[in-house]
Amino acid sequence: MPKDMDAYRDKMDLVETIDPEIDKPVFRRPGYDGIKTFGEIDERIAQFIRKAREDKDLTRAELAPLLGLSMQVYGRYERAFSKMHVTRMIHLCEILGFMPMEMLYSAAPHLWGRTPEEARDSMELARQVVSLPHGTKRDLLALVKKMADLERAAGGTPGSAPKGDGDR
Repeated sequence: MPKDMDAYRDKMDLVETIDPEIDKPVFRRPGYDGIKTFGEIDERIAQFIRKAREDKDLTRAELAPLLGLSMQVYGRYERAFSKMHVTRMIHLCEILGFMPMEMLYSAAPHLWGRTPEEARDSMELARQVVSLPHGTKRDLLALVKKMADLERAAGGTPGSAPKGDGDR
């Protein structure tokens, strides 16, 4: 039996849009200020990696050989001329010491929460959790699992506000 794709698009909050890089319509989830083109997302990624490199006080000429690239080829990433592959992103994470979620958040914060504040809080929580010692992470994970189980038992879904709780 075929899936009801209209229902799926509605459930996922997807809207049809045209992107200059693609020759047919695509479906995207709008961000806080509308739908960014793929080119605009590439620009945000480029800005992020440029800042990450500068924060480590490295020049393009110093970083490129660590990636096995010429300075010109690496520069294409920082100018959003070349698209970033996941393998290259992982390599940049290893060399520059950032987490992939930080780069993705810089490009698409709406994936972290329904509002900019919720997205910032989600990202900050993730950063804090990653920096905790392993034993503390295990304890926190057990606590969060228990909270999620209680939320489900109360009829909510994990991550949703309890009935009557509203925004704090």
